[in-house]
Amino acid sequence: MTEDTISQIATPRGAGGIGIVRVSGSEALSVACRVFRSAKGRDLREMAPYTACYGHVVRADGTVIDACILLYMRAPHSYTGEDTIELQCHGGSIVLRAVLLRTWEAGARPAQAGEFTKRAFLSGRLDLARAEGVMALIAAKSERAARAAQERIAGAFSHAIAAVRTRLLGSIARIEAGIDFPEDDVEDMERDAVRAEIAAAHEAVTRLMRGAKTGRALRDGLKTVIVGRPNVGKSSLLNALLGTERAIVTDVPGTTRDVIEEQMSVEGIPLRLLDTAGLRTSEDAVEQLGIARTEEHLLDAELILAVFDGAAARTAEDDALIARLKGCRAHMIVLCNKSDCAPVLTAEDFSALSARVLFVSARTGAGLDELRRAIADGAVQAEGDLDDGALPNKEREVEALGRAAALLDEAMHTLAADMGTDFVSIDLRAAYEALGEILGETVDTDLIDRIFSEFCLGK
Repeated sequence: MTEDTISQIATPRGAGGIGIVRVSGSEALSVACRVFRSAKGRDLREMAPYTACYGHVVRADGTVIDACILLYMRAPHSYTGEDTIELQCHGGSIVLRAVLLRTWEAGARPAQAGEFTKRAFLSGRLDLARAEGVMALIAAKSERAARAAQERIAGAFSHAIAAVRTRLLGSIARIEAGIDFPEDDVEDMERDAVRAEIAAAHEAVTRLMRGAKTGRALRDGLKTVIVGRPNVGKSSLLNALLGTERAIVTDVPGTTRDVIEEQMSVEGIPLRLLDTAGLRTSEDAVEQLGIARTEEHLLDAELILAVFDGAAARTAEDDALIARLKGCRAHMIVLCNKSDCAPVLTAEDFSALSARVLFVSARTGAGLDELRRAIADGAVQAEGDLDDGALPNKEREVEALGRAAALLDEAMHTLAADMGTDFVSIDLRAAYEALGEILGETVDTDLIDRIFSEFCLGK
């Protein structure tokens, strides 16, 4: 537990109805007594915890800064595990800054980025995986991302990691019991039990690693590339999905020269939606650069919306695009645009692609609801269960899981080669510690500081 008392504005910058200054530490109540005056003359030191008090934040000379509602939470039953005061004031930046400076004058120091949550971690209120779920919730770009973050905060990912570590401890205990009591004739039985435990632990770690891509998609958005030859309606489709005129739409082929990227949510799924330059042979140097970027984005796309002019016969450029898309590994939806006109293309025209074919109109909006449902279905097929809270969403977590998996592989090989159970125990302990890094049990202070420095001020 830290000894000093910190304070910071806990609400976003800008004008609002309410702004909150949070104070946490052993002297939080003393700081509040110096800066706050109850409207009814109440002594805050006699105030029951988890109650509110109306009054004013005042300067050292007694003049009023702002009307305020004070909330008091007593350690250890607070977010940080420390005594915590929240001053709910009017949400103007000038007022909040004045209140914050007053708390510093009264004995608090400025809180660093993420320091409130860091204190929650240090006091045992949150493990590191759950603490990072707090920031994931703040940064969530969709309802599904928010749900997954809430589950992480509740402990879904932490419990999965803890279950594997418990299994490893059991294996280590079996091995060391055999080392300590070699006269007991149970070696073969114990060896089989250890082998089964290691295999189960390895499967659990591998399953968690498979969720890394899904975790990243929830954090950053599913990379969705809109592709097609010029003038088939790619930019019109982008505008229709966004509900705003984001991209310029003209009858001139090659209007879109560069990639336009927008964030949006479809059926609660975050998307990075990219409108790309039309794929065709061009002598224009600028357009060529745009086409090259389109090709680059196709390589790592997670979802492709392939757009064709459904009111015109297939062209050589369409055929070239179909041939190009056959080599893409991303989930794909084929869109025959301009369904409000007399249809020419059919689903059979795209039989070479393993993709769902939809008929839509970016101009009228026909078929867009079906497209949104298809995008949601495609996201699940591409990324797995997007509501799962037991997902790694940080590179350090993925790296630690990979290290643990490699160590478990090594333990299995050592056991199979009959190289001595003490070597197996060493590998299992190392895997146990690697998984402990995810929870914050075996990490150094520099890493802890770096992780929480990525948090926002006031959290």
